[in-house]
Amino acid sequence: MSDSRPILITGGAGFIGSHLVDALLAQGRHVRVLDNLSMGRLANLPLDNPLLQFIQGDVADSAVLAQAVAGCAAVAHLAAVASVQASVDDPVSTHQSNFVGTLNVCEAMRLHGVKRVLFASSAAVYGNNGEGQAIDENTAKAPLTPYAADKLASEHYLDFYRRQHGLEPAIFRFFNIFGPRQDPSSPYSGVISIFTQRAQQSLPISVFGDGEQTRDFFFVADLVILLMQALNAPHVVEGAVNVGWNQAVSLNQLLAEIGELCGGLPAVSYQAPRAGDIRHSRANNQRLQAHYQLPQATLIQEGLRRLLAQS
Repeated sequence: MSDSRPILITGGAGFIGSHLVDALLAQGRHVRVLDNLSMGRLANLPLDNPLLQFIQGDVADSAVLAQAVAGCAAVAHLAAVASVQASVDDPVSTHQSNFVGTLNVCEAMRLHGVKRVLFASSAAVYGNNGEGQAIDENTAKAPLTPYAADKLASEHYLDFYRRQHGLEPAIFRFFNIFGPRQDPSSPYSGVISIFTQRAQQSLPISVFGDGEQTRDFFFVADLVILLMQALNAPHVVEGAVNVGWNQAVSLNQLLAEIGELCGGLPAVSYQAPRAGDIRHSRANNQRLQAHYQLPQATLIQEGLRRLLAQS
C-alpha cells in the first residue's frame, strides 16, 4: 500500500488494538496510537518501530483527539471501558469513554475530512433477546447496561455522520473475542484470560452463575484479518455486522478444555450471576460471511493453546 498517511488506532495499546497495530506495521503502514493506558499497556507496542507514533491521551478529550485524527487515512476506534460491570458501577465515567469518545471521533473525522472508521460495537446491544438461538443483526435491541446502551447509541451516531457527513463506518458487533494480551488482572476482563491465568497459577476459579451460560468465542488473530479487510475495502458494509462463529460454548465446557490443557483445574466455585450478565449469546454470522473473506476459524482448543503458550 502506497498511502503514507497513518492509520489512527484508539485504544491501540490494548488487547485487540495492539494486534491490529502489529498487522498494519507488518504491511509497512504508518500507525498512530491514542491510548490513555487505563487498560492498555506500552509493553504491547513495538515502540522502537519508526512507523509507530504513540500519543498518550483520552478519546473523551476532544482537543487531543482532533490532533490525533489530523492527517490520518482512517481510524480504528477500539478505545472503550470494555467492562459491563464497570458501566453498572460507574455509568457516568464509562459514558465519557464509551459514548462521548465515539462522538468526539466522529466530529474530529468530520473536521479533518477523514472518512473510513472501524467501530468496535458489542453483542451486548441485543440484551437477552434471541435467547438460545443465533442472533442476527435485525434482532430487537434491548441493552441491559450502560455499556450496551452506549455502544448502541454510538452506532446510531456513526450512522448519522455517514448520512450527513459522508463518514464510512464499518460497525462490528463483537461477540467474545479472546487471545494473548487480554489482561487477566482485571476482574472485568474476558472470562478466558481470567480462567487460564488462574488455572496456570493453581488459584481458585469463581464462576458467576451455573456455568451453563454460553458464549460465541472468536480468536483475536481471526478478528484482525477482518479488520484489515474493512480498512482496505473500496466500500464499507452499511449497518452493523456480527462477529462470531455461530458456535455456542458453555463456561463449563470452557473450563473442561482449560483443565485438559493445563493438566487439571484448581477448585471451581459457583456464585450468583452478576447484574447485566447475558445467559446465552451466539452470532448468526451470515452477513459476515457474505461481505468478508473469513479465515479458517481458530477453534477454541487451538486458541487456548496459543493463549497459554504466550502467557
